[in-house]
Amino acid sequence: MSVDSYRDQEPGRPDVLAEHPHISIAHGSGGRLMHQLIDNVFAPLFKNPDFESQHDGALLEIAGAKLAFTTDSYVVNPLFFPGGDIGTLAVCGTVNDLAMCGARPLYLCASFIIEEGFPTDSLWRIALSMRQAAMKAGVHIVSGDTKVVDRGCGDGVYITTSGVGLVNQGLEISPRAVKPGDAIIINGDIGRHGIAVMSQREGLSFETRIESDCAPLGAPVMQLLEKGIDIHCLRDLTRGGLATTLVEIAESSCLHIGIDDRKVPIRDEVLGACEMLGLDPMYVANEGRFVAFVPAREAEQTVAILGDCSPDLTPVIIGEVSDGERGVVTMKSIIDAERIVDMLSGEQLPRIC
Repeated sequence: MSVDSYRDQEPGRPDVLAEHPHISIAHGSGGRLMHQLIDNVFAPLFKNPDFESQHDGALLEIAGAKLAFTTDSYVVNPLFFPGGDIGTLAVCGTVNDLAMCGARPLYLCASFIIEEGFPTDSLWRIALSMRQAAMKAGVHIVSGDTKVVDRGCGDGVYITTSGVGLVNQGLEISPRAVKPGDAIIINGDIGRHGIAVMSQREGLSFETRIESDCAPLGAPVMQLLEKGIDIHCLRDLTRGGLATTLVEIAESSCLHIGIDDRKVPIRDEVLGACEMLGLDPMYVANEGRFVAFVPAREAEQTVAILGDCSPDLTPVIIGEVSDGERGVVTMKSIIDAERIVDMLSGEQLPRIC
């Protein structure tokens, strides 16, 4: 891409900045305010075809190869939680964004912003977790950077990871490829990551220990591709959870998504914790879950492949795509009533990734 794409007339200052003159936590939490921030501040200033793909990463053609490139920052609080820590998140999150593009993850780089006074033993534990997660995901961490900020200015440690992966030529996995009649499949139960972080943060304990679902997703996606599944779209269910992800895809594809509440897998302990805390599990973040949009004729085979990849999980068909009310997600309840599912303005649980 040449710099010519930046030579259009400079965009004017958006009116929305007057409505929200200061950034709030909600602007970084995956809901409507975050999308508004991206659409009004970054998108017009960084405008180019690759930026506008609305994918988990950019798809780039370089010297005859098709690459996926992505980056993400991790500010989770607390840094250590049941089932993982910020280092595991930093590797898995970026690997998973590459996988959602249909890419085989290859290389990562990592940047650390460390607060003065942070225990070096804790930093060692985080780096060790990153090494172990990278080995499990089959990627190499090949570059990085460290910065130290004054005491009180960094909240321990923040990590940014960027990654690159290889995509097969001719493969298009994106919301634009979603078609009416597609089945929607989830690879396992939802809500565990957000509740695990929240319980650790607030010092809560439950009868059954709830651990994060944090895991790399490259292997199951590669299995689907190698078995010849015609994947139309993939998306991991991080900030904003399942509900926000489905709304994003419905709006991007201009199609209707219908799901059945009774088919969405939620563990009893997560459901109980959400009821106690007043949370909707549909909006709780995950770090090892994704939805796949595939032709209905391949839905059962997709479920079988995902089940073989992760025997401890139960993949489920939770809904389908139609050409009904465009850009809308509806959910059928246990009494067969339908309601519209929308994004929250912010996030129920901030600082969970």
